[in-house]
Amino acid sequence: MAEQNAYAWAGVDIESANRTKRRIGDLVKDTFGPEVLTNVGGFGGLFAAPWGDYQDPVLVASTDGVGTKLKIAFITGVHDTVGADLVSHCANDILVQGARPLFFLDYLAMGEHEGDVAEAVIAGVANGCKSCGCALLGGEMAEMPGFYAPGEYDLAGTIVGMVDREKIVTGDRVRPGQVLIGIASDGLHTNGYSLARKLLFETASYTTDSHLDELGATVGKALLAPHRSYVAPVLDLLEDVEVTGMAHITGGGLIDNVPRSLPEEVSVNIRRDSWEVPPLFQLLQNIGEIPESEMFQDFNMGIGFALFVPRDQADGAVGRLIASGEDARVLGEAIPRAGDSQVHFED
Repeated sequence: MAEQNAYAWAGVDIESANRTKRRIGDLVKDTFGPEVLTNVGGFGGLFAAPWGDYQDPVLVASTDGVGTKLKIAFITGVHDTVGADLVSHCANDILVQGARPLFFLDYLAMGEHEGDVAEAVIAGVANGCKSCGCALLGGEMAEMPGFYAPGEYDLAGTIVGMVDREKIVTGDRVRPGQVLIGIASDGLHTNGYSLARKLLFETASYTTDSHLDELGATVGKALLAPHRSYVAPVLDLLEDVEVTGMAHITGGGLIDNVPRSLPEEVSVNIRRDSWEVPPLFQLLQNIGEIPESEMFQDFNMGIGFALFVPRDQADGAVGRLIASGEDARVLGEAIPRAGDSQVHFED
């Protein structure tokens, strides 16, 4: 070992990681605005928050991961989308409270450092940050020999945003008679992958290369469809429309997530025929013979974001979302609390 770096002998290639960090420097800098006061590679990122743009600023933060969607990236060798998935998921979570994203921090851990893979992942993170209008302020790239299987990694991140106190959306102003608007998802987003992988790869014996006519794509491409960011259209909507409650439709589906934006005394009726469930969800349901009620709790079923508005503003809100490029529609309406469940489906 005398002629070999001790850490490299133990399985950690510091110099390789350093080369990767130098390569991704421009990707990260491309997300910087004038608020970022540090360069890439510092111990901490400095961000001069635009306090003066807010009357009574409140910071909003969230942390999340990509989950087992990473398994699809490992199998297909496509690593430049999961980073954007991560940012979109976190940004949508704080958007629910009306927050505008300010900056993002990522954590990428690998068993053995692979520079090209790490660069692709961080490129996805940077693209996600640019899409959401936030800075990739910093992060950690860890190499942990023996901890992860060869070719695998973990990815997580933290986002920080800001909202004026008087503009925080909590859902406490949702009232019976208000309208629920849904915005379409682009596939599974980042939830339900453990079940989807079991159904598609074990029960149905498909591979990521299997092309299915009903999907119009390979299984791998359908499963890697990006997690959509709703930041730009929803923040634009909040400028002029009274939005009383919002929900990011992630794990738990409509059944578990919409009630998170409802007062205890309010339920919602959702018209099941107000949108068509995309083919991927229908395929999964048919393979597993899964009851529809369970599907609506396991998956987003084609609705990635939902929000409540007064009835007289519903048409204008839907039109504005459609004009911004979203597939939006009225799903139902808020009603007085009825029974234990706060979500009811009507045919």
